[in-house]
Amino acid sequence: MNYGLILLLVGLVAAHLAAQSPTVDAQEKDQDSLVEEANSLNKKTPTESAAPFNVPFKTYGGTQFWTDHLHTHGYRIQSNWMTNHWRLLDATDVRRAWGTRKQCETALSDLLSDKKDESEDKEYVVLLHGLMRSHQSMRSMEKKLQTADCGTVLRFSYASTRNTIGDHAAALQEVLTALPKDAKISFVAHSMGNIVVRHLLADLKEEGDPDGLLQRCGCMVMLGPPNQGAAIARRLAYTKVFGLVAGKTGLQLGPNWEQLVGNLAIPEFPFSIIAGDLSQKNVRNPILGENSDFVVQVEETQLEGHEAFTIVPVLHSTLMKNPKVQQLVVDFLKSH
Repeated sequence: MNYGLILLLVGLVAAHLAAQSPTVDAQEKDQDSLVEEANSLNKKTPTESAAPFNVPFKTYGGTQFWTDHLHTHGYRIQSNWMTNHWRLLDATDVRRAWGTRKQCETALSDLLSDKKDESEDKEYVVLLHGLMRSHQSMRSMEKKLQTADCGTVLRFSYASTRNTIGDHAAALQEVLTALPKDAKISFVAHSMGNIVVRHLLADLKEEGDPDGLLQRCGCMVMLGPPNQGAAIARRLAYTKVFGLVAGKTGLQLGPNWEQLVGNLAIPEFPFSIIAGDLSQKNVRNPILGENSDFVVQVEETQLEGHEAFTIVPVLHSTLMKNPKVQQLVVDFLKSH
């Protein structure tokens, strides 16, 4: 296969994975404002408890620059991988405070002062997007689960192409630790989001689980998970373009898989796998050959211990939006 075709396929894969993400111009506009704010923040002393002056404005809720560290009462606290500053968003993704983490936590405490007596939910379903996607890609899944009354649904946002899978797992752990201590937690993850969860499970086993998160896990549905690594990442890595686009995490799924796999655990609670296979539609990725969803091979999704394994003729980037797949997710969650 010639080099030009390889680059073309990289573009196709990136386009599929980035479907319905905010535009580059929109991201750059958001990022420019963040850099300006960070420069202003650097003038503040670290001991200040009051957050800098804030003008509430609508954000994209986190794309490739932001990672969630806290979800509560519809609010989220996020960090920016580039500027290392923090912000507090409300349920409509409007920024309510920014600055240091402590300043955002203080602002959140003030906002929640009249909600301390409200009852907390006992069942949560955490949604995780995949590589080069954003939490927005899981919005239709969220609506389906809410309509089906599957519990409180949280869309975990993380800067998927920045840092490492271990870093994202650590942020996810912070989010889960802050949930009610007796709440049951289930997961629905797309693509690399499944690897983030598996890394977290291994971390809890290895480093300790003081909050009993492992015992509180209910079930999990894996959508197109690269459970055996990703051949497409291994085969495109040598072009160097893939590494620039997909970052450290993309390389971890490809040429660096052997260093990563030892840090992943198999869920010890019920889990289902839904894999896409476009061969029925005569759609094939020439890099992968037969039986794939154009990005992940069916055999790569396999993981021992699964309770259910379903193959659907759906493209990788649209698995979470497909009505049949969404119903399969609801049925599995409801059955557990």
